[in-house]
Amino acid sequence: MHQRIVVKIGSSSLTTPEGELDHAKIDYFTKEIVYLKKSGFQVLFVTSGSVAAGFKIIGYEKRPKMLQEKQAAAAVGQAILMQAYIEAFAKHQCKVAQILLTRNNFTNRKQMQNALNTFEELMRFDTIPIINENDTVSVEEIKFGDNDSLSALVANLVKAQQLMIFTDTDGLYTSDPRKNENAKKIHRVDEIDENMFRIAGGAGSSVGTGGMRSKIEAARIAMRGGVPVFIGKATKPLDMKLAVEQKGKGTYFDTLLHNLPMKKQWLGFHSLTNGKIEIDHGAENALLTGGKSLLPAGVIKVLGEFHPGDVIEVTNQSNKVIGRGVVNYASWQLQAVVGLSTVEVKKRIDVQRIEVIHRDEWVTLQLLI
Repeated sequence: MHQRIVVKIGSSSLTTPEGELDHAKIDYFTKEIVYLKKSGFQVLFVTSGSVAAGFKIIGYEKRPKMLQEKQAAAAVGQAILMQAYIEAFAKHQCKVAQILLTRNNFTNRKQMQNALNTFEELMRFDTIPIINENDTVSVEEIKFGDNDSLSALVANLVKAQQLMIFTDTDGLYTSDPRKNENAKKIHRVDEIDENMFRIAGGAGSSVGTGGMRSKIEAARIAMRGGVPVFIGKATKPLDMKLAVEQKGKGTYFDTLLHNLPMKKQWLGFHSLTNGKIEIDHGAENALLTGGKSLLPAGVIKVLGEFHPGDVIEVTNQSNKVIGRGVVNYASWQLQAVVGLSTVEVKKRIDVQRIEVIHRDEWVTLQLLI
């Protein structure tokens, strides 16, 4: 069984400072990935760069900001980007395939399963999937944060052993090293907290759209799915192999969690929510530490309109989202029995299951807050 690795490379690592595609960098990363593959690893490659590769050619002087401009640039740039990869990998007799995804492909469970089946089939035939967001049909700007979140979702979906995010900085620092010469690199992280987001800052460059903050967000998603993460830099031969061997130029995010079943992954990371409920402290403890189901007695507030079978968010009394679950009540039904005991609920309404959310239909997202 080959060790499965998801490698993600951002726009700033693939382009010149002016934003054009840098073929020398394409060749470098191609060689690094091929070396991993020849070393026995199964590699799935998530790449950014379609907008960056296309905006100069289409006629924009600088990276566009309007959605339709980005989509037009991506329509030109994606073909250029993929052709560059095809040619680069062909030098090493390596087959590649293009996979373009949007958020909808993950929110739809059937489409998500189809994507997984495609990945598995490509790897069965020794072909590297090259994955990018389908920018030309996206309805929101850069939904995946320069593909950082996309790489984490893919890593969870294929049950990868590692997610390697390569960028133009060599890891996470205590503050911005470009502005503070006393900033210290953080070599290992066991748990992501709010302070880590504060020091991560905003967007990284005018070419990329992610920045360290979106990479930390991606690390959280992957860690919750049981996938360890590396965020760092690769510029020299074998840097990528060293990163896989825990000797890389960057920060390692460890996890003690196990991979979630696909159903729980969909529920926690991909599903669209149709409403929200607030619960009391007792119900919060029962869900987070007691392994219990949620009953109407623990519900304080119902927000939005939903129906049985919908996915809803659950917040605590501090308005923090603690998880998601499949609800067994319509919103109007739950509103009518908020805070009531099981006996009283049965007197007032008729529902198939008394639990608001059964523990088997629940996933804790406390690590993603």
